[in-house]
Amino acid sequence: MDKENELSHLIVGAAIEVHRSLGGPGLLETVYEEAFCHELALRGCKVERQKNIPIIYKGKTLGTPLRLDIKINNLVLVEVKSVSEYNKIFAAQMLTYLRLTGLKLGLVINFGESHLKHGIHRIINGTKEKPQPTFAP
Repeated sequence: MDKENELSHLIVGAAIEVHRSLGGPGLLETVYEEAFCHELALRGCKVERQKNIPIIYKGKTLGTPLRLDIKINNLVLVEVKSVSEYNKIFAAQMLTYLRLTGLKLGLVINFGESHLKHGIHRIINGTKEKPQPTFAP
C-alpha cells in the first residue's frame, strides 16, 4: 500500500491545484474531471478516464459495464463529484468499484466544497479494522 499512499499525496495536490485554479466550486463535474486529468498528466501520471470495466455475473459478461471516472497508474481509482452535499453512498460505490477491479485505494473528490480538503474521502479495500475494546457493565 506504500505506492498507493505515495500516489495519493500527488493526487490530492493535483486536485487542490485544479480547485484553486478554477476558482473553487460551481462548475460541472466534467470540467473538474478534465482539468484534473490534465493536471495529473502534467505531473507524470498515467491517467485512464471514463474507463469501461466489464462486469461478470455468474460467468456472464453483463451488457452494461462499470464506468470508472479515473484510474491512475493502475493503482488508485478516483471518483469526481461536484455536489453541495457529500452523500455516504459515494463511499459505498467506491468500495464496490475497488472490489470489482481488485484495487486497494480509492478517493472520492468533491470539487463542490468551498475548501477542497473537506471534500476528499479516502476509501480502502481489504483492510481489517482493529477490534474495539469491550467494557464490562
